[in-house]
Amino acid sequence: MLAARVGLQHVELVEDAVQSAWASALATWPTRGVPEHPAAWLFRASNNAVIDRLRTQRRHAAALASIDAEEAAPAPQAWLVSEVRDAQLAMLFACCHDALPDEAGRLLSLKILFGLTVAELAQHLFTTEANVYKRLQRARAKLRAIGLSPGALTEQEQHRRAPAVRSVLHLLFTGGYASVRADTSMRVDLCDEAIRLGTLLAEHAGASEPETSALLALMFLHRARMTARDDGVGGLLLLSEQDRSLWDAEAIATGMRWLASAATGDTFSRFHAEAGIAAEHCRAANFEDTRWDRIVACYALLERVAPSAIHRLGHAVAIAECNGPQEGLAFVQRVAPPSWLHASFQWSAVLADLHRRCGHDRDAAHHRAMALEAAPTPALRRLLERRLGSHTRP
Repeated sequence: MLAARVGLQHVELVEDAVQSAWASALATWPTRGVPEHPAAWLFRASNNAVIDRLRTQRRHAAALASIDAEEAAPAPQAWLVSEVRDAQLAMLFACCHDALPDEAGRLLSLKILFGLTVAELAQHLFTTEANVYKRLQRARAKLRAIGLSPGALTEQEQHRRAPAVRSVLHLLFTGGYASVRADTSMRVDLCDEAIRLGTLLAEHAGASEPETSALLALMFLHRARMTARDDGVGGLLLLSEQDRSLWDAEAIATGMRWLASAATGDTFSRFHAEAGIAAEHCRAANFEDTRWDRIVACYALLERVAPSAIHRLGHAVAIAECNGPQEGLAFVQRVAPPSWLHASFQWSAVLADLHRRCGHDRDAAHHRAMALEAAPTPALRRLLERRLGSHTRP
C-alpha cells in the first residue's frame, strides 16, 4: 500500500520504513501492550517513517503531495484490511511490468510482497545468494528509473502480465509447500496466500484464463495433502508414508473443479500437466494403486510444453515406478544435468534412489552422500535418509 502511494521507484525507502516500524513494535509492544489494531498501527508507523524520509529529500515533492492529500482522512482498520487484499494483487501486477525482465519481477514480488529471504530465493531459483542480491539491486534501479506506480490496468495489460503473475504465485506456493527454512518444513501461510491471490486473479477479466484455473487446481490438490505430510515433530513424510484419511477431501474436490474449468479452450500449459499429475495422486486410494502410466504420460506432456531438468527428474521417478528402476535410471542418464542442478540435492537424491533400487551400491552411496550434504534443511535431510536407505560403503 505504501509503495502504491509513493510509487515503486521509492520501494527501497518503503522497505526501510516498514523494517523501522517492525523494530519499533518489537521495542514498545512488550511494555506498552499490543495496540487494538496491530496492522493499522504498523501501517501508520511505516507511513510516518516514509513521510519523514521523503521530507528530508525535497526532490520527492510529488510523492509527498500524494500522501498529504490522503492524510486528511486517516484509514480505519476495516479499510486497511479490504485495501490490502487488492493492494497485494495490484503490486504483483506492477512488479510484473513489461519494462522489467520476468525474473526481476519474480524476485521483487517474492522478496517485497511476501517476505521470502535472499537465501530462500537462491534455493528455489537454483542460484547463489550473491546472484540474487545483484538481480534485486538491478531491479530496484530499474524501478527508480521508470517510476512505476500500481494502478488500474486495462484488460489487455492484465492479459499480457498474467503469465508472469501466475509464475510468481506458483513460486510462492512452492516456497510454502517445500520450505527451505531450517525452522519449518512447510509454510502453510504462503500456500494459502498464493491460493487467495490466485482466486482473485481468476476473477479478473484479463486473467481468467484456463492457465489460471489449472494453477489453482494444482495448488488446491497439493494443499489438500499438506496436513498428512507433517510427521508431527517438524519433519516430512514421504507420499508412501502418508495417512490418506488426513487428506482434505473438500480441497481435493475444489481442485478437481478448477481442473475441469481449465479444460476449456485449446490451451495446454505446464500447470495443466502438473495438475494432472497431482490429480492422479489424489485419486489413488493408496500408493500401490497409483496409476503411474497416467503420471508418466502427464510428465511427457509437461516436458513438451515446459522442458526442464527438474521435470525430467520427476519423469524419471514416474518411469521407475511404472516400468522399473532400470528404465528410470536410463531415462535420467540420457542427458547431462545443467550446472545449476548438478550441485543440488534433487539431482543426487534421484540418482541415489534409482541406483539403490538397481542394486548399484557404490553409486548409490556416492550420490546419497552428495544429496545429504546438499540438503538445505534438517527436515529434508531426515526425509532423504529414510528414502535413500542406510549408508553403504563404496
